[in-house]
Amino acid sequence: MSKRPLRKEAMSPGDAEAVGLAALVFMTAEATRLGRFLAESGLTPDTLRARAGEPEILAAMLAHLLADESLLLVFAANSARDPEEVRRAHDVLAGAPTWDSA
Repeated sequence: MSKRPLRKEAMSPGDAEAVGLAALVFMTAEATRLGRFLAESGLTPDTLRARAGEPEILAAMLAHLLADESLLLVFAANSARDPEEVRRAHDVLAGAPTWDSA
């Protein structure tokens, strides 16, 4: 298995965190959205408040968006982001490799 060079669309950790924080704001703006995320993630409101800026929490938030295409598209439209940017941010925050394997 060989590693290819970094993809040109690689995202910095800071940029990924910014996308994650935007998703957090988006999700917490509506009680129904937030309630569904909390129920599916198993997090409590207190845990979310205490750990909101941690990469693992932001990655979980982005994974939640990626699992629901309609919600992802609403977030992307509201934040003027390409849905692919959400995937890249998730991968960075979740610690996924930024290289392709052949």
